[in-house]
Amino acid sequence: MKIINEFKEFAIKGNMTDMAVGIIIGGAFGKIVTSLVNDVIMPPIGIMTGSVDFADKAIVLKNATESATAVTLNYGVFINNLIDFFIVAFVIFIVIKQINRLRRREEEAPEEKKVAPIPQDIKLLTEIRDSLRK
Repeated sequence: MKIINEFKEFAIKGNMTDMAVGIIIGGAFGKIVTSLVNDVIMPPIGIMTGSVDFADKAIVLKNATESATAVTLNYGVFINNLIDFFIVAFVIFIVIKQINRLRRREEEAPEEKKVAPIPQDIKLLTEIRDSLRK
């Protein structure tokens, strides 16, 4: 019974909800980043590299026969996926870096406007001064 109550507390307190929201937002953000890479960043890179595509690069391990297809080691697809991963990782790095920079600016701005509370001894001295003036 204790475990059930602990699980209810865990799920209701927000940990589970926060995680679910994070996963959903992460999935949507992943689509945005993929579109950014495929539709915005890759076309200029393709022009600069002469539209290099490694997808057809493979090593034939066993030739095709009448009854079986060829067995190939498709290293070109792996290279394409590796390049895509590094580009996506770099784009995410840049986006997160900019978000953190903006967040730091927002956190620093309110601190400058904050007025430090007056210490008790200063308040007491101010009251004594004011009463002596009277």
